Amino acid sequence: HVFAEIKKELRLHQLDKIFELAVKYQPFMVVAETIFPTLKERLREKKIGYLDAAGNIYLDVADNFIWIDGQKTTEKKKAITNRAFTKTGLKMVFYLLLNEQAINMPYRKLAETTGVALGNVKNIMEGLKDAGFILPINDTTVKLQNKEALLDRWLTGFRETLRPALHLGTYRFWDKKRLGNWQALPLEPTETKWGGEPAGELLTNHLVPAHLTVYTNQKNALIPKWTLIPDEDGNVHFYEKFWKDEGQDKEQYAPPLLVYADLMLTNDPRCQETAAMIYNNYLKDGFK
Repeated sequence: HVFAEIKKELRLHQLDKIFELAVKYQPFMVVAETIFPTLKERLREKKIGYLDAAGNIYLDVADNFIWIDGQKTTEKKKAITNRAFTKTGLKMVFYLLLNEQAINMPYRKLAETTGVALGNVKNIMEGLKDAGFILPINDTTVKLQNKEALLDRWLTGFRETLRPALHLGTYRFWDKKRLGNWQALPLEPTETKWGGEPAGELLTNHLVPAHLTVYTNQKNALIPKWTLIPDEDGNVHFYEKFWKDEGQDKEQYAPPLLVYADLMLTNDPRCQETAAMIYNNYLKDGFK
């Protein structure tokens, strides 16, 4: 018999809380649909048990030791019925996570601001309400609730639905030396923003980028300027810039929430460590 913390997907920023629970409750384990290898290693270092949906398990309790690894989960496409977590819905939810007060905007204004069709706004808001993420305050005012759970739901949707749809191509530099001098690459901040590793470096000064994630509306203009060559195994990844900047036109990096999501999607310990720093420094207070 063990105490268990149940998660849809274990996140790096949740580890501190897991470590606290493991001290308070013995024996203790984490049960989650998905646990990334780097997080499993961190749990094993603390002798904290875990079990994932593929059947991978670690348990070191008294005279019992179980460790099964390498089992793969069969990916299954699930029908998405909640409009808040479709490609379009995820774009609007991203804006609401960045601007919590926008939940009370008139639908027409919200549509103009997010680029979402007016007819979809009502469906997305109803989807958030049905999922338990909107709390009525009075007849005219609502607020977001369960924000940490909404963040986890958005991260899953971003990985599975939105990010693949935004992908514009993968490239490599004709001159490999340009990667080491990436900050000198010309870009127009209103149309192009760094995501992923370069943005993580700009936000934390803690990460030397091995891959460049770029959110842009000017891919065709950047390719000759940066002397790029199409390469599926390249280290320059272009994605559509899907949000409108508000007061951050001059910043060269995407909103920290998006940078955090990019870094969390990697299995690279360097990136996940940087993601944890971004969460603690830029996001944590907004998701308590």
